[in-house]
Amino acid sequence: MTIKNIFWDVDGVLANLNYAYYNFLTKHPNYRDTYKDIKWEDLPKVLPINEKYGALELKTHPTLGKEMDYDFCHSPEFFTDRPLYPGVIETLKELHEQGYRQFTLSATFDVETKKKFLNQLLAPVTGFLTIECVQHGKFMHDSAKEDMLKECFRRYDLKPEETVLVDDRIYNQYATIAAGAHPIRYRCEFTTDLPEDLKHVPEVSSLEELKALLTKMNN
Repeated sequence: MTIKNIFWDVDGVLANLNYAYYNFLTKHPNYRDTYKDIKWEDLPKVLPINEKYGALELKTHPTLGKEMDYDFCHSPEFFTDRPLYPGVIETLKELHEQGYRQFTLSATFDVETKKKFLNQLLAPVTGFLTIECVQHGKFMHDSAKEDMLKECFRRYDLKPEETVLVDDRIYNQYATIAAGAHPIRYRCEFTTDLPEDLKHVPEVSSLEELKALLTKMNN
């Protein structure tokens, strides 16, 4: 096996979306009175983790999911408040020097807004990092990433079997497999275990573990 191409999910892998969710719940005027006193570790109690996602998601709130998701996406002060995890820029540069071709692949409600944000967030590496976003609902599959991966394979002349997608969401593991590429599950403190039919998918909990896995996959 030879891996030449890395597609990065941004939220939950490169950038701390949970940080953005916490600040949103505790500070947004529509929700702060209810959630201003919640502790970080209680986030899954507010946003029960759906087995389809396997990670925190505003849409999983039992009664206000749709409203929360809308308010978050339309509040730039919270939507863009997701810092990069430590070591991200250095890791991307290191992998670039090793010859990997790298992309981001994010599904979003507004492609232009998300691209602008990502270009600012990842400014030190946009010289070699290709930023791709896809509109939620653009395709018929549960995950727009299946179709977008296939589109990127065609557009950039990539081989699926030489490609990995690093993503925290469970449904995107299925999407990666369906597109013919290799999934890598990224874990954080709030992600849940993979279902039985995905137990073969490798999981990592840090960028150091990811680099070691890539080395193993290429040997």
